[in-house]
Amino acid sequence: MIYELNDPSKAASLFADWEDLDTGVMACLDHVMGKILVRDPDHPKSAMAVIGDFAFCAGEPDLDLLHGKPDRWMLVVPQNEAWAALIENNFPANKRIRYAIRKETEFDRAKLEGMAKALPEGYTLRRIDSELYDLCLKDEHLKDCVSVFESKEKYLDLGRGFAVMKDGRMVAAASSYSRYLGGIDIEIDTAREERHKGLGSAAAARLILQCLDEGLYPAWDAANKLSVRLAEKLGYEFSHEYVCYSIE
Repeated sequence: MIYELNDPSKAASLFADWEDLDTGVMACLDHVMGKILVRDPDHPKSAMAVIGDFAFCAGEPDLDLLHGKPDRWMLVVPQNEAWAALIENNFPANKRIRYAIRKETEFDRAKLEGMAKALPEGYTLRRIDSELYDLCLKDEHLKDCVSVFESKEKYLDLGRGFAVMKDGRMVAAASSYSRYLGGIDIEIDTAREERHKGLGSAAAARLILQCLDEGLYPAWDAANKLSVRLAEKLGYEFSHEYVCYSIE
């Protein structure tokens, strides 16, 4: 049987040796959002941190725990090669590479302020409020900017985000995919026809500045090399590649 931990700290030691721990796991361990699944709620030897479309597996490889993931498409991230082998041998999984970005970046505020102002004529930045939250949820390109939060109220309380507006329409956004106690994980999305105009970088720069003003760390994790390049443009440094698996 699979249980959700009421006290996520019981599983903290299982994730302790994870290289550059993902902020999604931090969100679960901090009990801010997401959940920790285990088979032994008192003395867990294995754990799965589930947040949004991601599941992070740690501790002793456990096939039953893997089968206990939410019954939908997810990206499953193994802690080590033993977990990876268990996934590959038991699921029709599509192996992918993602790119971890170093944390504790020292940002150049002047550079970010310049990037935030460098929008093409006719475009403006607006903080994601109640109205824009609803619009994000209805937009296929932008819904991931807010959808991991359990409710609008939780997003407006804990989430942070900025949208790029054009003619009254939201065409791009940088927002918190997730929130942990010390910061957020940044999600950037742009309408297909509005890409390659610097909209995402402007919104991201404004969001990073907002986080710095509030004492939050704006963490970044890249799905592809284009995202890595954007991160580097904003001042981040690449850390390492890691493996994940796309599983239905």
